[in-house]
Amino acid sequence: MTQSKIFRADYSTAKDARIQQTRVALRKALLQLLDEKSLEQITVREIAAVASVGYTTFFRHYPGKEELLNEIAAAEIKQLIELAIPVLGPIDSGKAALTMCSYVAEHKALWSTLLTGGAANVLREEFIKLSLQVAASWEGADDELPAEVGVILVTSGTIELLAWWLKQKNPISVEKLAVIYDRTIVSPVIRPQWS
Repeated sequence: MTQSKIFRADYSTAKDARIQQTRVALRKALLQLLDEKSLEQITVREIAAVASVGYTTFFRHYPGKEELLNEIAAAEIKQLIELAIPVLGPIDSGKAALTMCSYVAEHKALWSTLLTGGAANVLREEFIKLSLQVAASWEGADDELPAEVGVILVTSGTIELLAWWLKQKNPISVEKLAVIYDRTIVSPVIRPQWS
């Protein structure tokens, strides 16, 4: 039986505790391995071994390590959106920007992998989707800048700025990154809606 035939799509939405525990163990294992080496250097056998699950068990949950990474990326972007939502409102966007940038800095290895290891498109799509849900609730949005355009601009700017920062050998401080983020990406797009 090929690996793709073993994969159980229904496992991705299953509520069975054992299935969820295995998926959590696989996610944690990949994150642990990503702290040590790049995604390309990690094998499914290593992920399974660190998660203490069988090699074939991995394929009952995911077709490959890329799909596991994509699931992690979707969860991370949801967390980032929760931190970024205050940036999209009229209250202290600088503080919200610092919180968001600090979160990425605390999970630097993971975010470096997500943004440079093939998950950037998943991040961008998920970020846009969730941000559009937030933007749909905006009252009195700027008629000159539709909410969808603002979301796309902020999302793309966020992803690109973070990717740039994570690639630097001597990165600027998180505090300076947050100021740059707020002044160059958030404020020009979001502030006109609140003035």
